[in-house]
Amino acid sequence: MSLYLIGDLQGCHEPFQRLLDTIGFSPSRDTLVVLGDLVNRGPGSLALLRQLRALGGAAECLLGNHDLHLLAVAHGVRLAHRNDTLDDILYAPDRDALLDWVRHRPLALQRQGWLLVHAGVLPAWTVEQTLALADEVSRLLRSPEGPQWLQQMYGNQPDHWRDDWPDADRWRVVVNALTRLRFCSADGVMEFATKDSSDAAPPGFMPWFEVPGRRTAGTPVAFGHWSTLGLIQRPDLLALDTGCVWGGCLSAACLDGMGQVRDIIQIPCPQALRPGKH
Repeated sequence: MSLYLIGDLQGCHEPFQRLLDTIGFSPSRDTLVVLGDLVNRGPGSLALLRQLRALGGAAECLLGNHDLHLLAVAHGVRLAHRNDTLDDILYAPDRDALLDWVRHRPLALQRQGWLLVHAGVLPAWTVEQTLALADEVSRLLRSPEGPQWLQQMYGNQPDHWRDDWPDADRWRVVVNALTRLRFCSADGVMEFATKDSSDAAPPGFMPWFEVPGRRTAGTPVAFGHWSTLGLIQRPDLLALDTGCVWGGCLSAACLDGMGQVRDIIQIPCPQALRPGKH
């Protein structure tokens, strides 16, 4: 029995299938955790959602910013972007079932000692607080008020955490941290404009995982989202978005029963899948 942590898929169905074939994945024996951004920009988002949903409990999937974008577009909250590849889902006969499945995905998990998020964790949050806040927003998205909340989800403010924010601000900070964060300041102010590698940190900012005194530092964290960062493999940190949809590769980490990384598997993504400039 193996646990595989997988970086951003973004609609790259064919490389995902090659990954499953390469590892000899068995849904009766193994478990996948996809670290968010299941859909968009690649050509196979519909096939991916159908396959992941059909795997049931053998595939746990986090929500990423592109998955939330799908929900927002589906509910008329946002217009589709020029480079989106979501129409196959939006016009599929099983659209409602797929969107409901996406809406029920979590924003954070802890498995085999690893904290799993799509993007990042604010330095003031403990592991327990991160999981509790993620669950709070997940329950909101699953509720009848979920579509209405999507209208308030977007925006860069507040850009830091306070326990006493009003609910809408509180939830927006949680979503932004867990699905969009790359850089923040030592006191937890988030910066969203910069999407380059960690060397490109704006003055006063640093990668969220390098903040001194980060309260999750004692727990290993795995995340995706940051394709320009590339693969990072440390005993306490895994960055697994290696830009499959941009012509890079699809990366997966295989964990043993003790939560140690047993292997890193990388599947090249054909150039034909490149949809254009990031």
